[in-house]
Amino acid sequence: MKGKLLIIGGAESKGNNFNDSDSSSATILSRFIEECRLKKRSRIEIVTTASTVPEEVGPEYIEVFKNLGAKNVGVLPIAHRNEADAPEQLERLKKADAVFFSGGTQLRLTSILGGTQFHNLLHERLQKSHFIYAGTSAGAAAASESMIVDGNSDKAAYKGEVVTTTGLRLLSNIIFDTHFIARGRIGRLFEIVVTNPNVLGVGLDENTALLISNKKMEAVGPGMAIIIDGLTISNSNLLDIHEGAPLSISDLTLHVMSKTDVYDLEKRKLNIITPREERVND
Repeated sequence: MKGKLLIIGGAESKGNNFNDSDSSSATILSRFIEECRLKKRSRIEIVTTASTVPEEVGPEYIEVFKNLGAKNVGVLPIAHRNEADAPEQLERLKKADAVFFSGGTQLRLTSILGGTQFHNLLHERLQKSHFIYAGTSAGAAAASESMIVDGNSDKAAYKGEVVTTTGLRLLSNIIFDTHFIARGRIGRLFEIVVTNPNVLGVGLDENTALLISNKKMEAVGPGMAIIIDGLTISNSNLLDIHEGAPLSISDLTLHVMSKTDVYDLEKRKLNIITPREERVND
């Protein structure tokens, strides 16, 4: 895959105070622009399909990107399946350097875009060109082959409490959960991973992202990302218990990533890279 993905845990800083000296202000969105082919001159299309209030979300992101120096930005108004196959929408996607998928409901994304010409072209752009897909919240959750659509955080460590369905399939053997720390969702990934240990579970804190390219994931933003690897599981009670009973899992591997850390998806290994400004001896 020649393209890149920026998977954001939701509630990313939008740099509302542009005179603020806080270096973390809009860090993730600034990095998104920096990774685009033409940087601030890149054509960015905002996809608000997941939102129930696209007329509010679209203009908000246009203003945010404008204040970050990217002014060649538009909104693709896709609210129905027939609109996803409209020639003008496809032409705009062909000419875009990047797309930004807003938050909302991930089922809206998959039910409206799944299997359309727009969806197929999105795959093609990522595979064959220097193209970037960025998604926040629902836009992040829907990027994987399988996505979480429901699951009570308080009961998610119990068998059968998590509901999944097919996502946009931009990545395989990985699943994302967003607003991870704020909403206490770690139990949801426990069940996902134990049911198929080959699937890597990734939980993203708010205002945290993973930049994915060349089979590596780099943490971006001030929060943390949790990675749960089930390949090391030696035993569980999954097949012995009834629906609703609590899960027991032995030898699950858990990694915690913070900014600049890099996770190798092929080796399933975390490389901790402490920023110079945060080192004790510097």
